[in-house]
Amino acid sequence: MKNRNKTAAWRPALRYIGAYKPLLALSLLLSALSVAATLYIPILIGDAIDMMLQHDTTGIITGKLIPAVLLACIGGAAGWLTGVMNNRICYNVVRNARAEAFEHLQEVPLAYIDSRERGDIISRITTDAEQMGDGLLLGFTQLFSGVLTVAGTLGLMLALEPVIAAAVAVLTPMSLLIARFIAKRTHSMFLRQSAARAEQTAFTEEILTNRKVVAAFSRQEESCRRFSELNREVEATSGRAAFFSSLVNPSTRFVNAIVYAAVAFIGAVAAKNGAITVGLLSCFLSYANQYAKPFNEISSVITELQNALACASRLFELTSAPVMSADGERELHGDSGVRLEHVSFSYVPQRPLIRDFSLNVPKGSRVAIVGPTGCGKTTVINLLMRFYDPQSGRILMGGTDIKDITRRSLRHNYGMVLQDTWLCTGTVRQNIALGRPDASDSEIEAAARFAHAHEFIVKLPQGYDTVVSDDDSISQGQKQLLCISRVALCLPPMLILDEATSSIDTRTEMKIQDAFARMMQGRTSFIVAHRLSTIRNADIILVMKDGNIVEQGTHEQLLKSRGFYYRLYNS
Repeated sequence: MKNRNKTAAWRPALRYIGAYKPLLALSLLLSALSVAATLYIPILIGDAIDMMLQHDTTGIITGKLIPAVLLACIGGAAGWLTGVMNNRICYNVVRNARAEAFEHLQEVPLAYIDSRERGDIISRITTDAEQMGDGLLLGFTQLFSGVLTVAGTLGLMLALEPVIAAAVAVLTPMSLLIARFIAKRTHSMFLRQSAARAEQTAFTEEILTNRKVVAAFSRQEESCRRFSELNREVEATSGRAAFFSSLVNPSTRFVNAIVYAAVAFIGAVAAKNGAITVGLLSCFLSYANQYAKPFNEISSVITELQNALACASRLFELTSAPVMSADGERELHGDSGVRLEHVSFSYVPQRPLIRDFSLNVPKGSRVAIVGPTGCGKTTVINLLMRFYDPQSGRILMGGTDIKDITRRSLRHNYGMVLQDTWLCTGTVRQNIALGRPDASDSEIEAAARFAHAHEFIVKLPQGYDTVVSDDDSISQGQKQLLCISRVALCLPPMLILDEATSSIDTRTEMKIQDAFARMMQGRTSFIVAHRLSTIRNADIILVMKDGNIVEQGTHEQLLKSRGFYYRLYNS
């Protein structure tokens, strides 16, 4: 299972890398040039030593040392260029992986996002992608040159002295076996480390987002205690992973030291017996170091590589999440009425919410939905907007199932004002024009006046050019007025108002209700409200309880029936 997970993690990474084949080929070519230059230098130095021992100093500098210096410069330049290109490849891969993950998030169902901690998703796109990039970078810089160095060194040693080369070839696999043994056991540790780090990120994001609630209920100490627990978990998992993976480096260095000692001993005996020259012995000792170096480098970054593998699996788990159901092909143009036929839906299969829900809303009708908390009012809105699809039944607009309508055109025909406001980081002008970026300044100001937001906007430091965000730069009521201004600017054929004035003071709310009345004139509108006084003029009021419509009618009709709505209204 673990091996399959590793393969699944690296397979998409290799796909990303494949997009840069020309750079990859050039990197390999330069890496080979750097290795070749580095491997030929010991031969020149060995020849120079033999010439000195034979008192043949003529031509040592011009024939051996100057070419060695030139080769060192060529090898260094090729190595630098290889590093530059590997950097570009790796960070382009990270950029593409992040972009694909973010784009994929736009395609996954809302149920996927709602069922996961936001901090965990953020951690996958940011931290995990970065850790994967670091591992890829180390893999490029170490693996390519390392493999070439090992192959080239072993080939030259076999050509120069097969006996010494055989001793090196026999002892070296011990390094690989040790590294593999430890790496197999550290992968799961790095998975636990990534999960613990994501949980800590999610908790931090949750506390920062709800810091007022934390302060209001004096939960600072409990929050700090919980964070300390998560911090200790991250420390423990990171410590275990780092400790076991760090065993690779000293273990392989020990084996490499044995290899070096074996080369020195066998070579010294051979040189004493006249089988090889002293210069060739120095060449073999240099090769022994160069041969061992790639193993030391690869083992020294085994921690990063295992961490990168764990992070890659988490990132690609996100990009492989199932996408939304197929989009329709028909375009919706204008208000055409809505009909729900035997719709059933539940967020959790074991807990039914809406059951056999049917409703016919003629074009231009004003529908109010009321009921106690959790009865399914907002869920109906989610189904109308196709944020969720019903498990059974269907929703029709103009006689067409909304599953056959493109989501873009469906949502373009709705204007939504929700209880939960959202502002993007930008100017007030940009926030109002979110749905119509091409709107003129006069149109934006007219929409703000219509929503009674103009008065507070002009009092801001830079008026319509004041930069706001979704934090506490302006009040919740002001945010809601800006959201109403957005809808007033677009003025779509249909409206959804879900507690649209919940954060607005009573006097402004009265003005907004008049504005809403003008906006809803001739438009199919759905109004969700807790304050029943705001929906008295609705054409039809749906009273929901436990996912079902228990009553429907006008305000006066429902009061006369003295049923659930009557009790709710008088409560």
